[in-house]
Amino acid sequence: MYTMQSWTCICLIICSMQSVCHCCDWSRHHYGHLSAEYLSLLDQMGGDITKQNAPVFFPTSLYRHIDDAEVEDKVRFRNEAIYKITKLFDGNMKSVTWNKKNLDDFLKILENQFENLNSCVILFHFVRHVSPAMKPERRLKRYFKKLNRKVLRKMVSLISTTVLIRKEMKRHLQILDILVAQLY
Repeated sequence: MYTMQSWTCICLIICSMQSVCHCCDWSRHHYGHLSAEYLSLLDQMGGDITKQNAPVFFPTSLYRHIDDAEVEDKVRFRNEAIYKITKLFDGNMKSVTWNKKNLDDFLKILENQFENLNSCVILFHFVRHVSPAMKPERRLKRYFKKLNRKVLRKMVSLISTTVLIRKEMKRHLQILDILVAQLY
C-alpha cells in the first residue's frame, strides 16, 4: 500500500518538475524575441526618449538585490515587474497621442509574457513551496505606486509625462532582459 503511494508521489513530483522545466524553456526560447519586439514597439510609440529624470528614484538597488536571488525569485520578480508595467500603461494611457496599434501590440506582448511567467511562478510555488511574497516585490509595488502618483497624476503636461513614463519603462524592461540573460 505504502509503496504504491510512494511511487505515485514520485511520479507526480517528476511530472511537476518537467512542467517547471518546460516553463523555463519557454522563458529561454521566447522571452528574448518578445522582449525585442516590445522594446521596438515602445520606441515607435512616440518621439524621442527624454533625457529628463523622473521625480521618483529608479530602484537600482532593488535590481542589484534581485540579481543575487534564486532563479525562482528572479522569475517571480520579473513577472511582477511586467504586471506593474502593463497596469501602468493600460490604466493611464487612454488619452495619449501614441500610435494606438503599437500601444495595443505592446500591451498584448507584455500580457503574453505575464501569463507564461505566471504559470512558472505557480509551478515554482507548487513544486518547491516558494513563499508567495518577497520583500523586493513589495518594494517594486511601492515604486510603481509612487511613479503613478508623482508622475502620471501630478505632472501637468501630458506629453512630457508619457515620454518620461516610456523612458522609465524602457529602462525597466532592458534591465529585466539582462536578468533573463543571466539565467541561461
